[in-house]
Amino acid sequence: MDYSYTTFSSDFLRFLRYHPINEFEFFFESIGIPFLQLDSFLPEFEFFLNEDGSLLNVARTLSLFGFPWNKLGKLYREEVEIFGKDCNDLDSLLCRYVSLGFDTCTVVGICLAFPFVLSGNDHLSIGVDALFGVLKRVFVDFDLKSSVDGNVDASYEFCRKIKVFIDLGCEMNDVGEFIGKRWDVFLECSEEVLVTKVEYFKQMNIKKEDVGLFLLCCPEVLQFDLESPVFSAMNFLKHFGLSDEELDAIALEYPYVLGKNRLANLPHFMRAIDRHEWFFDKIMNGNHHLLADLGIDSQDEDFEKDFKDCLERFQSGRSYKHALAKLDFLHEIGFGENLVTLKVLSNLHGTKSELQVRFNYLLGRGVAFSRLSKMIKMLPKVLNQKPELLKDKVDFLCNEVGMSVQFLNVFPGFLCFDLENRMKPRLRIHKWILENGFHAKEYSLASIIATSENRFIDRLVGIHPTVLKQWFERFSSKNHSYSPQEP
Repeated sequence: MDYSYTTFSSDFLRFLRYHPINEFEFFFESIGIPFLQLDSFLPEFEFFLNEDGSLLNVARTLSLFGFPWNKLGKLYREEVEIFGKDCNDLDSLLCRYVSLGFDTCTVVGICLAFPFVLSGNDHLSIGVDALFGVLKRVFVDFDLKSSVDGNVDASYEFCRKIKVFIDLGCEMNDVGEFIGKRWDVFLECSEEVLVTKVEYFKQMNIKKEDVGLFLLCCPEVLQFDLESPVFSAMNFLKHFGLSDEELDAIALEYPYVLGKNRLANLPHFMRAIDRHEWFFDKIMNGNHHLLADLGIDSQDEDFEKDFKDCLERFQSGRSYKHALAKLDFLHEIGFGENLVTLKVLSNLHGTKSELQVRFNYLLGRGVAFSRLSKMIKMLPKVLNQKPELLKDKVDFLCNEVGMSVQFLNVFPGFLCFDLENRMKPRLRIHKWILENGFHAKEYSLASIIATSENRFIDRLVGIHPTVLKQWFERFSSKNHSYSPQEP
């Protein structure tokens, strides 16, 4: 629009007639919806708030009750139906919640943390009643409201912590009782710390509701530093009650976990030695305090000296930082500071994030954590392949060969051979031999794949000359320089 001092007023009015200001944009941004998210909430054909019969009235009702105006966007994003309700019905619902013994600020905090309680849906009524039973136990019966009185943010933040346990699947009664009795600990702990602790123990592959119950029963764990302390593998296990015989067995079976590691990596350390359930039972049954008071000498001088001496060799290389990142990956999956770990490190290729993706893929396909750790110790190059290639090999094993991923426990080398040029041709010629009635010795899958090229061809020759001809003409994917074995 061209500017003219004399005609600006009329020009601007004319411009607005054809380019109306979208009042919904200003409204939604004012109630706390981020600007970049506005497009997904704007009506398609409406520009003025008076075109929506209830939106502004509901917002006004909520604001008059005590809801912070800039928090209404949370309600709109999560339960848009609220803003289509009758204002009198909404006001009555809020007053009913207050009549249960809550003050206004607490009701506001509850509604912000659990917006569905304002939706008024009949099928949610049982859940709403159960929720308010828990909240009444905590805020009213155990008098938490006296510590958050008049503070909407404090009420909301505490309700968010309660929601963490409900989302974990904890029993409602347990949530109300345990939080109510120790609400001071939960009040002091931030939601971020609570969620971090939940994720920490979930790494042990424990049911989420059991993790929630553990933190409800032992809330002092929320104050423990489970990140920076360093522990020595054998001393730590002895500290939690393993006998010398059990420790010797672990050292023999899992030598790659020995030495030092950070407490942040403890969940995966326990899974690497297949003791995660045992350990969780220990801390669940009253031994959690041992995490805060390790009472052990974390210095394992022999392992530490050998480890540091060998690690110095990596420092001279140009890729030292890259090697340290890969070493972090190994520590994070339970490998300790020892020479076995460094030997594995020298044979791993890829960035830390790439190795983690490959590890997670095999874990997700059903390979047990402890078995996968052993596999990496035996054959580090298992992780030197892209996830797509690992997927092709596992799919071939399960779909075409008809084996489960548990076969990898017996023959992890399956993942290290060339799929197209070795595994598929060999298994298909073997199938052809059986289908065509040749009497051949039964060989295991591992023997078919792992046998050298010359020995494999010798086997084919020993079955029938026709078999060898078929191999070269139909199945083999490349030319071979074959040297027959002398009789």
